[in-house]
Amino acid sequence: MARFETKFISKTLLRSVELTVIIPSPSIPEALGVADRAASYKINEPYPILYLLHGLGNDHSDWTSYTNVELFAEEQSMAVVMMSAENKFYRKNGDGDDFFNFLSEELPAFVCNMFPVSDKPEHTYIAGLSMGGYGAMIHGLNYPERFAAIGAFSAAIGTENEQEKKLLGNGIFDPYGLVRKNEAERKRVPPVYFACGRQDMLWDKVSAYQDFMMEHGIDVTWVPVDGFRHEWRFWNIQIEKFLEWIPRTDAYANDQKKHRAV
Repeated sequence: MARFETKFISKTLLRSVELTVIIPSPSIPEALGVADRAASYKINEPYPILYLLHGLGNDHSDWTSYTNVELFAEEQSMAVVMMSAENKFYRKNGDGDDFFNFLSEELPAFVCNMFPVSDKPEHTYIAGLSMGGYGAMIHGLNYPERFAAIGAFSAAIGTENEQEKKLLGNGIFDPYGLVRKNEAERKRVPPVYFACGRQDMLWDKVSAYQDFMMEHGIDVTWVPVDGFRHEWRFWNIQIEKFLEWIPRTDAYANDQKKHRAV
């Protein structure tokens, strides 16, 4: 496993943006130093990629600080990209910061040209926690053709009335409206992994939104778990489960390992 802590100057945001990028080892267990033959660093096929979004008050480093995502990504032969989005909800804001286009356009262009990762939609996934769960939903629903699956853990999605009051732009940031739009246009939404702790402060809103998605024909895997609040212990469990759950057709799909998360 290689973990890159890097930054680049964004033309969209007009400043440097920090990233953490996880790239799996080309050889396992050789790269871990437990075999007789030498490790290989030759990558024959680009890796499938997960864009993993942080929550409010976090940055690009928190997923690797508070969870075992690096281990899980290695086990699943999955590249993971984590960006710093400040507290901007992965959308265009009134202050001029356009994190929506940064994530949807500029970040994939940078990552797919700098790292050995796939640019194919069938090998691309997006997920996040809390604010990042909201971000994963609006990006996945705006561009369903770009992703093979969406994951949202304790997603910060309000009720439909709250969404209607706070719509920005032309509605591209409204998770409820986007579901209806895709349904009306008969667009296929990728499968959604939707998880929340029953003691989470967002439980009522999260469970209401998953009901709404299912009512409108979206393929939702709903994972309600008792005994968890809005907390990293829950998200650590769910990122492992999500990586095991996602549909895979890439060259590394047969290398996936099933583990014992509960």
